[in-house]
Amino acid sequence: MYKLIAIDLDGTLLTDELLISPATVSAIQKAVGIGTIVTIATGRMFPSAKLIAQQLGINVPLITYQGAIIKDINEKEVMYERLIPPDIAQKLVEIASEKNIHLQVYQDDILYSASENEKLITYCEASQVPYQVEPNLIKLAKKGFTKVLFIDEPDYLNALQEELQTLFGERAHIAKSKKHYLEVTHPEANKGSALLHLAKMLGVERSEIIGIGDNHNDLELITTAGLGVAMGNAVMELKDCADYISLSNNEEGVLHVIEKFILEPASVVMK
Repeated sequence: MYKLIAIDLDGTLLTDELLISPATVSAIQKAVGIGTIVTIATGRMFPSAKLIAQQLGINVPLITYQGAIIKDINEKEVMYERLIPPDIAQKLVEIASEKNIHLQVYQDDILYSASENEKLITYCEASQVPYQVEPNLIKLAKKGFTKVLFIDEPDYLNALQEELQTLFGERAHIAKSKKHYLEVTHPEANKGSALLHLAKMLGVERSEIIGIGDNHNDLELITTAGLGVAMGNAVMELKDCADYISLSNNEEGVLHVIEKFILEPASVVMK
């Protein structure tokens, strides 16, 4: 029996319209009711993830910022934190300025940008989080960042990703979370590392975990879990590494996984 499910949000739990079907919410609550721990593993900020957790009715630690922070939903305890060090944080701000590319930085659960623009506003409206404009991001970099996010055209970000990987090597974790999003975190701030940390805290074995995702930043999540699930809409690189491929996010793929691997086996046991 699987004891822990870690679910990505965008492109996985959420439809393209950023909704969760009532049937999926019900299935998650049924899974929790029989003792399964259901959590979120997202690149989103903690405040955004918390809103979804409340909608699902779950009260567990959440994996946020690509795995940079695990925090309980009541915000009383930070259980895991890995920050981008100041020197790399400063260099990322400089690169964004030199290339005139939109950059968002995250620090102390606040989203900052050097200027207000359409990309920032669109992102924050979709994630339902506020933002602050801080022209001097270098000043903030001295404390390090939880995460940074570049937003631009896919081909441009692909080239930038190669450049950053050459520049920082193993000193940073760099991954696409959407076609237009390139995220940088601490090397130990990935969903897989955070998932193992949380599982150890909860007394759950690796073989008892289901990880569900759809994009490049979910690679560590599904390869770490005992059962790694790629959504039907997942990128091919993720599908190639998955143990199971579900339906798409618009076809209640998460619901399908919970019914197949949690609720149906539990029903057989009860009989």
